[in-house]
Amino acid sequence: MRVMVMIKGTDAIEAGVQPSEALLRDMTAFNEELAAAGMMLAGEGLHPSSKGKRVVFGGRDTPIVVDGPFAETKELIAGFWIWQVKDMDEAVAWARRIPDTDKLHGEVEIRPILSIEDFDTITPEIVTREEALRDRIGSYGEA
Repeated sequence: MRVMVMIKGTDAIEAGVQPSEALLRDMTAFNEELAAAGMMLAGEGLHPSSKGKRVVFGGRDTPIVVDGPFAETKELIAGFWIWQVKDMDEAVAWARRIPDTDKLHGEVEIRPILSIEDFDTITPEIVTREEALRDRIGSYGEA
C-alpha cells in the first residue's frame, strides 16, 4: 500500500526557521534508509505558507485565490513523503523514527493513497485512460 506521510507545520517552520546542519544530516540518513528499504517513492520539504496560494472552490462558479500566509499553522504541511509499505503498522513504525533533531516538528499524519480499485464508480474506459496517463508520466507505485 502507498501512504502519504505529512509533516505538519509549526510556528517555527512557518516563521522560516531553517533546520540545523545536524537535522539535515539526520534527515538525509533517514531518507537513505527509506530508499534502501525500497519504501521511499518521493519526498520533499515545503516553503512556509507565506510563499503559497490557495484556490478555494466552495461551491462557487469561479474559484477564488487566497495568498498565504495561512492562519492555522497546525493544519499546514511542512513536508511530505510517499512511502510504499505493507500496512499502516509499518508506516507508523518508520514515522516514529523521523529525525526531530531541532525539535521543530509538531506532528506527522499518515494517510493511505487511493487506488483505482477504491472507487465504486470507475469504468473500464477510465481505468484504461488512467493507466495510460501513469505510463506517460512515469508515475510511481501501484495504479
